[in-house]
Amino acid sequence: MPKLSADTPTIHPDCEITDSSFGAYTEIGRGSRVAHSAVGDYSYCDRYCDIANARIGKFANIASFVRIGATDHPLDRASLHHFMYRSASYWEDAQDDTEWFDQRRSRLSHIGHDTWIGHNAQIKPEVTIGHGAVVASGAVVTRDVAPYTIVAGLPATPVRDRVPPAISERLIALAWWDWSHDQLRAALEDFRRLSAEAFLEKHGG
Repeated sequence: MPKLSADTPTIHPDCEITDSSFGAYTEIGRGSRVAHSAVGDYSYCDRYCDIANARIGKFANIASFVRIGATDHPLDRASLHHFMYRSASYWEDAQDDTEWFDQRRSRLSHIGHDTWIGHNAQIKPEVTIGHGAVVASGAVVTRDVAPYTIVAGLPATPVRDRVPPAISERLIALAWWDWSHDQLRAALEDFRRLSAEAFLEKHGG
């Protein structure tokens, strides 16, 4: 793994980045596409992810082949095909449908802090994944996921809480993801060795 930078995101080869911003210590895996999105501090995606129109919090763990904010097609028109809105690719005298693209980009997906999106999962537009939540591999998420909840399946449904609700409320209140880089380093051994409850007891959550 490369040494990550607070100043510049680590973008691996063959990525396509459009109109996106990246926080400190971020990493984008080989062959990924990120468009019209913001990626928070310490968040990363593995290889061949497709992320569009998303707001990703801090410390998000996004596995390979994940798709967030998958684009859609108009279901109420005479055709589904993108000749209707990518029209300039088909006719010299036609313009692309900018209103369609603006409407699509407004349908944001939100990924909370300290989340884990498993391999080949899909998060649909306008879905919010709460802080601390886990999306199982291969899941298709069509509805909001509550904080610290594990979901799986097609469509994704809750499996269990990641931690008890009282603990998740305290973790959210502690908001360790807003700590400085130095504070995180000072607490590194506690993150490694302590249970969530013991960590909260030690760090005042």
